[in-house]
Parts: sequence; C-alpha cells; structure tokens
Amino acid sequence: MFKALMSKFKESVISVLPVAVIVLIISFTPLTDFTWQEQVTFAVCSVLLIIGISLFNLGADLAMTPMGEHIGSGLTKSKKVGVLISVCFVMGVLITVAEPDLSVLAEQVADIIQNTVLIVTVGVGVGLFLVLAVLKIIFKKNLSTLLMFFYMMLFALSALLIDSGKNNFLALSFDSGGVTTGPITVPFIMALGVGIATTIGGRNANENSFGLIAMCSIGPILAVAILALTSNGTISNDSLQAIVDGYVTSEELGVAVGHAVLNTVKNVVIALGLVVAFFLVLQFTVLKLPKKKMIQIAIGIAYTFFGLVIFLVAVEIGYMPIGFKLGQSIAKFNPAVLVAFGFGIGMVVVLAEPAVHVLNRQVEEITGGGVKKVEMLVALSAAVGISICLSIVRMIYKFSVLYYLVPGYLISLGLSFFVPKIYTAIAFDSGGVASGPLTSSFILPLIVGACVALNDGSASNILTDAFGVVAMVAMTPLITIQALGFKAVTSAKVRNKITMKRILSSDDEQIIYFK
Repeated sequence: MFKALMSKFKESVISVLPVAVIVLIISFTPLTDFTWQEQVTFAVCSVLLIIGISLFNLGADLAMTPMGEHIGSGLTKSKKVGVLISVCFVMGVLITVAEPDLSVLAEQVADIIQNTVLIVTVGVGVGLFLVLAVLKIIFKKNLSTLLMFFYMMLFALSALLIDSGKNNFLALSFDSGGVTTGPITVPFIMALGVGIATTIGGRNANENSFGLIAMCSIGPILAVAILALTSNGTISNDSLQAIVDGYVTSEELGVAVGHAVLNTVKNVVIALGLVVAFFLVLQFTVLKLPKKKMIQIAIGIAYTFFGLVIFLVAVEIGYMPIGFKLGQSIAKFNPAVLVAFGFGIGMVVVLAEPAVHVLNRQVEEITGGGVKKVEMLVALSAAVGISICLSIVRMIYKFSVLYYLVPGYLISLGLSFFVPKIYTAIAFDSGGVASGPLTSSFILPLIVGACVALNDGSASNILTDAFGVVAMVAMTPLITIQALGFKAVTSAKVRNKITMKRILSSDDEQIIYFK
C-alpha cells in the first residue's frame, strides 16, 4: 500500500509542480502585486494539492473503480435490464451530487441559480444520459450516430435560448456539462462501462466500454438549457457582482481555512455517503462481494474522502482567489500577454486534473498499449492550451461562445466518420475529463478576473464573455484525440501501400508455387 501511495505521490508532484512554479514565478514579476502572504498561501496549498491528488488517485484505484466494475458486471449478469437501468439512473444522480467540480461551479453562480436546483437539474441530466449510454452498450448502438443526434438537439436549444433573450445562460449550460465529469464521476462511470461491456462481450467490447462520459456530458447541458428556458427570472447586476465578490474573501486566513474545512467535510461526507449507502444496498441484495474485497473498498473510500477534502480546501483557499487576482493583474498589464499566458497555463493545468490520469491509465490498459498515456497527455495538453487561448481572445473581442462550439463540434462529429470508433469514444470521454476541478476553480476565476479588469471593474459581462471556458476545455480534446486516430489510420494505409508495392515489384522468380 505504501509503495502504491508513493507512486501516486510521484505522479502528483509531476502534475502539480509545473502549474505551481509558473504561478509563483509570475507572482515575483511586475505583472502582479501579490503579497507575501498570498505567495506563501499558494505554495502551501500547492503542497496540499499534491497530497490530496495522491490520496484521491489511490482511493479511486481501491474503491471507485472496483465499485463501478462490480456494479456493472454484477447487474449485467443478473440479466434484469430494468434493474440495471434503474440502478444506473440512481447512481448517475448520486455521483453527480457527489461531484466536487459541480459544487465548485454551483457555489460560484449561487446568486443566479440556487445551488440545490442546479445540482439536482444536472444530476437528473446525468442519470438519464447514463441510462442511454448503458442501453447503447447493451444493444450495441453506434456512438457517433447518438452524439450527432443529441448535439443537433443541443444546438437547436441554444438557438431557442438566444431567441428568447436568455443567451446569458448559454455559456453556463455548456460549462455545466464540462464540470460534471470530474474526479468522482470519471473513475466510477468508466469502470461501470468496462464492467457492462466485458460481461456482455463481443468483438467490440473495448470500444463499447468507452463513450459513457461523452453521453453523460450532454445530459447536463440539455437539462440546464431547458431549466433556463422554463424559468421566468432575470439576472441583475447585483447578482453578477456577487459572483465576483465570492472570489475575494475579507475574512482572516485562519477563519477562512476553518470555514472551508468544515464546509468541505460536510459536503464530501454527504456526497460520498449517498454513493456508499447505495452501494451497500446493492452489496447485500445483488453483488454479495467477499469480505476481503469489501475491506479494500472501505480503505479506498477513506483515501478518497481525505484526498477530496484536502484537494478542495487547497483549491478554495489558494487557487480560486489567486486565479482571480492573477487574471486581473495580467489583463491590466497587457491583454496580449494574457493570451500567451493562457496557452501556457492551459498546457500544464490539465496535468493536475486527477480524472485525467484515471482515464489515461484505463485507456492504455483497455487498448493494450495501442493508445499510450504519453500520447494522450500531449494531445490533451495542447487541446486545453488552445482552448484557453481562444477563450481569452473571445473575451477580449466579445463574441458568442457558439462561434467556437458549433464549428468545433461539427468538425469533431465529422471526424468520427473517418477514424476508428474507439478513438471517437475516447476523444469524447477525454473532453469531459479535461475540464476538471482546476478548470472550474482556477482557470474560470482567472478568466472572470481578466474580464472584470478589461471592463473597468464591471461584472456585467462575465456570464457571456468569461463563462464558457470550461465548455471550450471540454470541446477541443475531441478534435486533437480524433486527429491521433486519423493519423493512425493514415499511417497504417501508407504502410500497407508501401508493403504491397514492394511485393508487387519483387522478382516473380522469387515466388515459389506449391502444388
């Protein structure tokens, strides 16, 4: 166990260190006016972030992934489709409620949409689309066709939002889909897909095990868009200002830490408690796993709990306020520098997302090394860097996020017809995974801070101009990962063509015919 923990610690250091070093170096330059207390707080929180990610990743391996696999395989073996669908819906709602990314986003927009309303709406969206994803595996339906249909529906709803004058909710809807698939959701849902696909079997079992994250990312966007269409309220400037005020705390550091710890412990206990309670019901009624396996899962849940608490407290105390102030400072200095910084920080921030490492590890295992972790990381880093860079450009020139999202999704959906289906499934899963806790709690505050600075301290444009960055982070990996697949297909065709040419051009006398 200690050896495994040290391995996770090493991975976490490599992941978090680039972000921490870049921010700390910039904090000592004329670009910013950070106090020494802020610098120390950020450094300490970076260490806590490393510890939190290490504990969480070990907990995911010991608990969340086995729980998902056992639920998927156990319920599939029972051959009761109704029970499987019902359980998947409930688990989809519960793990969404447990998702820290969503809590972070809901906390930031609480003055616009009540926390509980947003979380429950997103949870129902995830539950419904998890059911659809499971049915896709059972009935072996084409993922590309389903994605095409639902994204067309999504664009139609976006047009209705704009037509009804509620385009303020557009970026928030897409961001909701990005934050839903985070450190708790990804290991559980991916393992659930693996458990169901391997139990059903078939020659496309590996391919069918992917795509659940992709489907579960669509549900929240549709759900929040429908919620916005059916609501009658309006967004006041006071509500928008309250969002900005939430990034800057006037409390003493000790009081702020105490409040963050208590609040986080309460939220994680409730969230994980719901998932564990439901799993125990399944254990005693359907699964009946051996005692040794249950002890391992219990230890894993403990690691997951402490890892999440440490991670979320570090993010709230150190990363969210620093991100906001950093965005303000660099935007005031020079917007062009902000664009370059956005690209650089985007390339490294994805390394610190816990769920990214879970996905990369499972991809390499399931594809038998066909898709390597290093290739995935490089593709994701480039994608996130580009997405944040483009988001800052959009914020500066003030145009709708749909100018990026519509052509981006059309390109990615178009590529799905030319690359192996497993690459499409991995790509759409990667999009949901890349937009994790640091995106919603560091990158989003950074963009909001820059937006406020560029609008002379006004918060009136943050929903339309700053929000949407999470959606961009979720969209660009779809293209880069499928580009890997397209490259693999093209390279294979070129190799086959060269091989056939050599065979055909060889001397006929060298060919021996056997009668």
